[in-house]
Amino acid sequence: MKNPTIIAVDAMGGENSPNKTIEGISLHTKVSTNIKYKIYGNKNIILDLISKYKISKEKIDIIHTEKQIEDTDSALSAAKKGRDTSLWLAIESLKNNETDAMVSAGNTGALFVIAKLNLKMIENIDKPALSALWPNKNGMNVVLDLGANVECNEKNLIDFSIMGSALLKALFENETAKVAILNIGSEEFKGNNIIKNTYQKLSQAKNSLYEFHGYIEGNQIMDGNINVIVTDGFTGNVALKTAEGTANFITSELKIAMSTTLLGKISSLINFKNIKKFKQKLDPRLYNGAILLGLDKPVIKSHGSTDAVGFANSLKVCEKIIKGHLIDKIKENIN
Repeated sequence: MKNPTIIAVDAMGGENSPNKTIEGISLHTKVSTNIKYKIYGNKNIILDLISKYKISKEKIDIIHTEKQIEDTDSALSAAKKGRDTSLWLAIESLKNNETDAMVSAGNTGALFVIAKLNLKMIENIDKPALSALWPNKNGMNVVLDLGANVECNEKNLIDFSIMGSALLKALFENETAKVAILNIGSEEFKGNNIIKNTYQKLSQAKNSLYEFHGYIEGNQIMDGNINVIVTDGFTGNVALKTAEGTANFITSELKIAMSTTLLGKISSLINFKNIKKFKQKLDPRLYNGAILLGLDKPVIKSHGSTDAVGFANSLKVCEKIIKGHLIDKIKENIN
């Protein structure tokens, strides 16, 4: 048997941790093989949870620390807390080649800063980008940047196109990466100068990793004709929060409609399977696990408020990008 994949886990980051992180590991062990977890956090608390969720001790290695970064810490103060925190130690294990990927549900700003302090950028990439998966009618989208960079230039957006396409291929080997720039219209003359210049450069570039399909508007993101959507971090984060809010509104209203009247209750029973499938399609936990692209090691950010199911999915993302050789794919295609 080949050597196991080792995932570093910041057990203390995020809401309801370390309970949800350890339960998430438990869920992940049931669907994955040849994975080990290097867990950083309070050993006494973690050991009790390992017993509670019946996780084999052969699969884990616990590195004790009582220091942790809080969600209320600024990125600067988090970095000053230093090397003994669970987040820092987990990232440092990547730097020292002790682990293959790391995941945290903790403070996003702290994660970015500490990751950049410890890890190198891939050569010829100027800025990292935060990327995540969104569902569409035909499968999944890769969308980036989702907030790491408020302002981007043409080179950044071109780099994002390559990194996003590499991520798609790492996760879904048989998919063809179809790249488009998020814009206010589909016509070539629309958008600011950076977007228009990026359009021209991507139109002229030749890269076997992806196909360039021009612009995409916000109301087309879920259509499924494009699967790699590129934008600056400000626009991407607004789009992400809008999509999350819309999904929550729809599921909430559906629940009310199906539970407040007798006819609604009968309808929900008759259509139980279809409603369940619909709710799963909009369940953000099943798409949890944003990837900080551009660093020379895989760093995954789980949503801080997700539960064990969501955290288990972020571990699944770790596993897939390691097995899909994400970093190698980026290095092979970046200019």
